[in-house]
Amino acid sequence: MAESGGGAGRRPGRLRTAAAWLTSILALLLVVFALLAPNQLTLLTPGAFLRLPVEALLVVALVLLLPAWGRRVVAVPVGVALGLLAIVKVVDMGFFAVLARPFNPVFDWVSFGAGADFLEESYGRTGAVVAMVAAGLLAVGLLVLMTLSVLRLTRLVVGHRRAATHTVSVLGAACVVCALFGVQILPDVPVSTLTYDRVLQVQAALRDQEVFAAEARVDAFRDVPGDRLLTSLRGKDVVLAFVESYGRSAIEDPAIAPGVGATLDNGYTRLRTAGYTARSGWLTSPTTGGGSWLAHATMLSGLWINNQQRYTHLVASDRMTLNRAFQRADWRTVGVMPGITQTWPEGRFFGYDEVHASKELGYRGPQFSWAQMPDQYTLSVFEQREHALPGHPPVMATIPLVSSHAPWHPIPELIGWDQLGDGSVFGPMAETGESSDEGWRDSARVRVQYGRAVEYSLNTVVSYLERYGDDDLVFVFLGDHQPAPLVTGENAGHDVPVTIVAKDPAVLDRISGWNWQDGLKPGPDTPVWRMSDFRDRFLTAFGS
Repeated sequence: MAESGGGAGRRPGRLRTAAAWLTSILALLLVVFALLAPNQLTLLTPGAFLRLPVEALLVVALVLLLPAWGRRVVAVPVGVALGLLAIVKVVDMGFFAVLARPFNPVFDWVSFGAGADFLEESYGRTGAVVAMVAAGLLAVGLLVLMTLSVLRLTRLVVGHRRAATHTVSVLGAACVVCALFGVQILPDVPVSTLTYDRVLQVQAALRDQEVFAAEARVDAFRDVPGDRLLTSLRGKDVVLAFVESYGRSAIEDPAIAPGVGATLDNGYTRLRTAGYTARSGWLTSPTTGGGSWLAHATMLSGLWINNQQRYTHLVASDRMTLNRAFQRADWRTVGVMPGITQTWPEGRFFGYDEVHASKELGYRGPQFSWAQMPDQYTLSVFEQREHALPGHPPVMATIPLVSSHAPWHPIPELIGWDQLGDGSVFGPMAETGESSDEGWRDSARVRVQYGRAVEYSLNTVVSYLERYGDDDLVFVFLGDHQPAPLVTGENAGHDVPVTIVAKDPAVLDRISGWNWQDGLKPGPDTPVWRMSDFRDRFLTAFGS
């Protein structure tokens, strides 16, 4: 009986010891993740952790030298700092995956609100709330667990002072020797450098306000009278359509280009038959993966709007936008905005006489994931309310086409224009095919769906021009930005296609000096401009 009781007593002790070591190992792994993990998912490989964080050696050496109270004073702020570092790295991973850049702590807080709106529009309010609560719990959990981990490792180091001292001495010497002989054992980007780079990022962001103010003061068209603006387009209706996520990869990526290229080639054949000609070029967008409003503002204002701070200052200014130029030259300026679901005071700044927002478009059909309505319905509303009105004044319309917005599931189909009605005819389409969350599980499938969505939007534009275009319609369509890196891969660039279509040959004669490609598809050697250059080039080409 005594032997049985002694064995039973030893087993719980062994279990406690094993649990203690397991806890310590997990604490060490969490700290190592904070110190060594890259801030991009594509770089998150086992090799990234085969490095020696020199900051950890310095902290361990400090802990060994301090008294007990000093160790606690050091351990808690170090744990909090590592927790914040881990949170920033996780956020960076998300930003790189969607926007191909790291999180900017000055500009990017608004992106969380935009992300929440995207989740709600795509997956419903419940899905959005669950995702946001999970993100909040993850952030708090990282801070708490990281601090507890550092405290535990501190006690472990002090409890094994001799071994810890020898280990730090040997590893420190190894760092010095390897540095002298060029052997790479330290991280490519140590925590100190990463932190310093983030400080520089913040400083640059704070200075950007002054830089932008200086850029905004330069405006060659600010005081040009209306009778000298856009004289070569008098009597024309002009449409500026942004095709969501229509980027250079749609035309040049081997996995996507065949379908999109065939759509553009076939579309131009159809348009030529209908009497149109077209020219296409490239523009470099200020954003990628998202932030469509930044690209729209850049295109319309002639200023480089690549962050929310610039956008906020722009819409509070009196900058003459492309819309205002048309307005000053006696065009009626309208926006047909299927993506505007809330109050949008910026419409006054851009210079719209009227904004047809989502809830005012009379759509009674289903939502296609994020897209409130199919592009075909959006263009039909413009036709009925503006372009088809007898004796209407020349109209300049800005129309975002959002069917190619992520997550690209499900995708509507083009139907007869006379069948559209209030959009309820689209009901069966939204109920077929896989759901948005199912489609995102397979990256190859996402790329296929992205290509199909862009093809739908482009086919819709071509079909609209065939059906409703006339001699006095000038149609400009372009991408607002590239899709997310999940579609394009890394380092795909920010270029997007832009095309001008018209029946009147005099219109395209005015841009013959631009050296754009004939047709709907720009060539690989077609000139590339910054998107902010378009306003001035357009006003120069078509003005007196």
